[in-house]
Amino acid sequence: MTQAQASSASSGSSGSSGASGSRSTGGLGRLIGVGLLLAGVVLLALGAYLGPYTYATSTPGKLTVETCTADYKHRSTSPSSSRKRTKTKWCYGTFTATDGSVKDLNAELRSDSLHQRGELIDALKTGETSYQQDSGWVGSIALGCAWWFGALIPLALGLLCTTTGFAFGGASDFNRAKQAVAPGLLSTVYTLIAVGIVGVALSFLVMFFV
Repeated sequence: MTQAQASSASSGSSGSSGASGSRSTGGLGRLIGVGLLLAGVVLLALGAYLGPYTYATSTPGKLTVETCTADYKHRSTSPSSSRKRTKTKWCYGTFTATDGSVKDLNAELRSDSLHQRGELIDALKTGETSYQQDSGWVGSIALGCAWWFGALIPLALGLLCTTTGFAFGGASDFNRAKQAVAPGLLSTVYTLIAVGIVGVALSFLVMFFV
């Protein structure tokens, strides 16, 4: 009789501990979810700012190339691997606004290729001393879309975490979240993630070809 009572007490204590651990994990998951939702909102805002807003508020013009250079940087992909070399092209020259309101003899911008002296590059003056190549409204909208589609991924994961308490704790945590998820929500999360990945890829393709 005494052994049965001890076993029952032990079982109750274990169940209470498991429930407490589940509540703790759920609270952490919801906190992570809120952070992911905020990250998604920030990405949406960055897409609007770096894409259409920047293009609409920039000064269009031409950069008359004086010279172009290529900067090489080496970075190691892993401690045991060889270093990878990246190449960044820069062009320098005189920027002249289309409406004649700005002329900068010492303009520089990141270029997609090395241009010859005297060539003209469509450019945008985006700040006091900052310039970028002008890819038109299509390019600016594609850039914004890349950020917006990318935002769908943290938004979808944030929705999952806040509603189920999923805290990226492995297979057991995911199975617990699947049991707690509302009907259709998991499919919605998968769909948003898939749309986000495909949308980012298509946006970069558009940016590459414009």
